[in-house]
Amino acid sequence: MEITNVTEYDAIAKQKLPKMVYDYYASGAEDQWTLQENRNAFARILFRPRILIDVSKIDMTTTVLGFKISMPIMVAPTAMQKMAHPDGEYATARAASAAGTIMTLSSWATSSVEEVASTGPGIRFFQLYVYKNRNVVEQLVRRAERAGFKAIALTVDTPRLGRRESDIKNRFTLPPNLTLKNFEGLDLGKMDEANDSGLASYVAGQIDRTLSWKDVQWLQTITKLPILVKGVLTGEDGEIAIQAGAAGIIVSNHGARQLDYVPATISALEEVVKATQGRIPVFLDGGVRRGTDVFKALALGASGIFIGRPVVFSLAAEGEAGVRKVLQMLRDEFELTMALSGCRSLKEISRNHITTEWDTPRPSARL
Repeated sequence: MEITNVTEYDAIAKQKLPKMVYDYYASGAEDQWTLQENRNAFARILFRPRILIDVSKIDMTTTVLGFKISMPIMVAPTAMQKMAHPDGEYATARAASAAGTIMTLSSWATSSVEEVASTGPGIRFFQLYVYKNRNVVEQLVRRAERAGFKAIALTVDTPRLGRRESDIKNRFTLPPNLTLKNFEGLDLGKMDEANDSGLASYVAGQIDRTLSWKDVQWLQTITKLPILVKGVLTGEDGEIAIQAGAAGIIVSNHGARQLDYVPATISALEEVVKATQGRIPVFLDGGVRRGTDVFKALALGASGIFIGRPVVFSLAAEGEAGVRKVLQMLRDEFELTMALSGCRSLKEISRNHITTEWDTPRPSARL
C-alpha cells in the first residue's frame, strides 16, 4: 500500500514493533487528554487564504540560530531510536541531513554524539537532561561541542518523569542489546528492571530535581553553544527565559508525556510569542502531522516546528527511507498550503492567514 501521509506510519509501526516499544513511543501521560488535544487543537484553527497571487515560485528556506535550512521543519529529540530500527539515530541523522534540515539528538539516544557526527555533514542540536552529577553534564556538553553540535536544547519540564501508564503496565525497560550510548562509559548507560517503569526509576535516580533558572545561566558558563529552553508553555516563563540568556524557546509539552491537562502546544504558542516580542525565536514541538499544521504554527508566530513521533514511526516502518519520506511529505504539503494560501515566502505567512476560536470577530469589509 502506498503511503500518502505521515499518520499512516503509526499503524505500520504498531504492527512491526514489540508492544512495549510501540507503547513507549506512542503513549502520553495519565488520561492522555493532552496527547489527543495536541492534534485536536490544530483542527480548530482555520485558514483565511488570499487568492490571485502569483505563487509560481515558493521559497521555504529559513535560518535557525544563524544556520540556513531548507524548510522550517526540524527533527525533535526522541529517545532510544534503535528500539525502532537497528540503524536508529544514524538513519535519522542521514535523513535530516539529506532533507537539508536540523536533527536534535536525545541525551538518551542509543547512538553517541560521536557516532551521529560520523554519519557525515549536517546541522545538529543536542538535547540535554541535567543529571545530579554535574561532571556528567559538563562532559556530555563538551563532547557534543567537540562532535560539532551547534546548540543545546535544554529540557526543562522533567524534574520527574510523567506517569505513563502503559510503561508501568509493560514494565518498560531498555532492551538488553541496547544502551544509552552517551552514558556508556559513565556506568549510566543501562536501565535496571523495575516493578513499574524502568525509565521512571532511572530518572528518579539520576535526573536533578533541583534544576532551576540559575542552572540555565550555569550552562552558559560551561559552553559557548546557544541554549534553547525546551518545555515552555506560558508567557511568564518565556519572559524569564530571555532574562536567563536563552537563545530560543521550544514551546513543548514533551509530546504530552509529562503533565496531562496542559494545553496543546499550538494553543500555548501565541501567548509565548507575544511575551517574547520577537527578541528570541520561538519554536513549536508537538502534534504536527501535516503541512497545514506547520503553516498554522508559523502564522501564530513560530519560527519553525519540530516533529517527534512521525520520525520514530517512519523509522520503524522503513528505516532511513521512511524518515526521508516523512520529511519530504511534510515539505510538499507545507509548500502546497503556502501556495493555496497565497504566500510565497515564510515572511508572507501572517496571523491574518488563519482564524482561531479565541479571535475577536473581524469587522466586515466595506466596499
